[in-house]
Amino acid sequence: MTLEKLVEQVALHVAAQTDAIWKGDAKTGNKHARKYGAAIDQLLAHGDPGRDALLVLLKHERMDVRVMAAAHLLRYRTAEARTVLEEAAKGQGLVPFEASEALKRWDEGTWALDPG
Repeated sequence: MTLEKLVEQVALHVAAQTDAIWKGDAKTGNKHARKYGAAIDQLLAHGDPGRDALLVLLKHERMDVRVMAAAHLLRYRTAEARTVLEEAAKGQGLVPFEASEALKRWDEGTWALDPG
């Protein structure tokens, strides 16, 4: 699968997971989480070219997709990722909470989504 197709898979399955959570369907949400997790793992396995491909999602129309990409790109592109997460964390609800938790883990030094 191309890097672009993997990025599309990440966006598709992050959005689908969020939609399933809002519907109270944890089983479907977990299925989508596994799928985007696998796509992210494949991207990161490509090293910096995979990380660079993921950068396009920092400007995605959906906040949940932006936040997930930013959370995984904190080590690689700290300034851009922090900007996305800080903006998202200003809101209320699940996605802003996820953004604030990613920032908290980063600041604590316990973040480990992409050890490099």
